[in-house]
Amino acid sequence: MEAKTERSELTKTAIVDMALEMAALDGLESLSIGEIAKRLDLSKSGVFSRIGSREALQKAVLDEFDRRFQQDIIVPALREPRGLPRLDAMLRAWLERALRPGSRGACLYAAGAFEFDDRDGPLREMLMAGIQRWRQSLKRTMLQAQEAGQLRPDADLDQLTFELDGLMMALMREARFLRNPDTATRGWASYQRLLDHYR
Repeated sequence: MEAKTERSELTKTAIVDMALEMAALDGLESLSIGEIAKRLDLSKSGVFSRIGSREALQKAVLDEFDRRFQQDIIVPALREPRGLPRLDAMLRAWLERALRPGSRGACLYAAGAFEFDDRDGPLREMLMAGIQRWRQSLKRTMLQAQEAGQLRPDADLDQLTFELDGLMMALMREARFLRNPDTATRGWASYQRLLDHYR
């Protein structure tokens, strides 16, 4: 019984991994139980029994993307001292991730914001929650920088959060759509110029 449960969990992991790769390249709306089954050489009922409906699959993909985003960007940055060293680490990790080829560098927060900008529903809510968690992490780190005297006491952290988030969206387009080889250099220079205004 234990081996069967373990196999089932491995299969569920494979389903979510495949679905995340598809969503990263073609959007969350591209997901279908049938296509996942075909790509993994499983029956539709086998996929459904492990994951449930198409919406459940999309939610599982967003959960897994959020987990990986935290692991790639937030967790490593927590090893750095509070304030600007930690913010620098978050931005470097985010930029490095955006430059990865294919699905490994895709950002469902960026793509999903456009895919679901005019639609209401649970997937939009999940995407919004993930984006808001990311922005809260940025703002919390900036607040620590402000408390440490690394940013001006009168710095408008809501404005800085807005500007950094906007810079990241521009960098995604520059790196992924325009495939500009100077993205990392230009992105880091823009980030430093922005911070200089608030130091």
